Amino acid sequence: MTETLNTTSRYGTLIFKALVGSHSYGTAIETSDHDYKGVYVQPDDDVLSFRYKEQYEEGKDEVYYEIRRFIHLLQSANPTVLELLFTPEDCVVLMSPPFEAVRRHRMAFLTKQCFASFGGYAVAQIQKAKGLNKKMNWEGKRLERKTPLDFCFAYEDGKTFALAEFLRERGLTKERCGLVALNHFEHCYALYYDDSVEPVYRGIVSDDSNDVRLSSVPKGTQPLTIINFNKSAYSHHCRQYRDYETWLQERNTQRYVDVQGHQQKIDGKNLLHCRRLLDMALEIAEHGTLTVRRPNAQKLLRIRRGAVDLELIIAEAEADIARLNGLAASSMLPDGVDGNLCNDIVLEMRRELRQRQH
Repeated sequence: MTETLNTTSRYGTLIFKALVGSHSYGTAIETSDHDYKGVYVQPDDDVLSFRYKEQYEEGKDEVYYEIRRFIHLLQSANPTVLELLFTPEDCVVLMSPPFEAVRRHRMAFLTKQCFASFGGYAVAQIQKAKGLNKKMNWEGKRLERKTPLDFCFAYEDGKTFALAEFLRERGLTKERCGLVALNHFEHCYALYYDDSVEPVYRGIVSDDSNDVRLSSVPKGTQPLTIINFNKSAYSHHCRQYRDYETWLQERNTQRYVDVQGHQQKIDGKNLLHCRRLLDMALEIAEHGTLTVRRPNAQKLLRIRRGAVDLELIIAEAEADIARLNGLAASSMLPDGVDGNLCNDIVLEMRRELRQRQH
């Protein structure tokens, strides 16, 4: 551990830096990144001017918080930031005396808000894991790009039918159809059919269009039926398809694993963090402390690999969420962080650094 104030960050004096993430949790694997977070103090003139910078990133693996921003996040029980106060000693890169003073108050930041911030993430991830209609599971039945025709429906004898099915059962083709818009009936059309040798209608859709195609129909011609184009459903499908294609391009395939005892792929890393944060929330509720280096790291790694039955993971998590709710109701922890303490810490940091620099 280095105790010095000679380290200057891009925007001020760096007072703390630590290796975070899987290395601090004890769940690192060979491909794990080395991520760092830290805290800095900006000069008074910068804080009072437009040069104030509440946080910044040094590449994609390092994030630094200005002391005021850092304390503000602690007030809201932000798990990522709160863990910095309890960082294992072997992960601390820089620890200055001023930051030691902050760490002396770390127990004051363990409040009932932690149950919502730590446990809330777990609840959300469990709900995602239970859902089968997720992007990571679409790949088995790869989402297909549909056309407006797939969202057209024909009306006959008081019933509606998929237009493609309606045409197929009658031996008709979409290319010989003609559509005419109906006044006062949004996205509804009269459908005409031309079975002559050289049909004059333009068909229902073109290959590259996101809408149905209209035709000119001789006056007095009788329509075959009335159809509706469910345009909002088609637009939703297009957005979903674009999202899926983007996800396919950007996803980290190493994170998605087949889960034992379940025909589903999940983001193993997310489920690991779900279990970890739930364990931390229970620890705060039962013991009033926080351990970053997890004693059950091997179990967490098994979850990441998909070596634990998903139904068992969900059942245990739901039972623990119910237990956490009970513990939260009877907890003796304060409702929130003392605002005066937060204010005093920030002022103390600035005053101490000002004195050291003069």
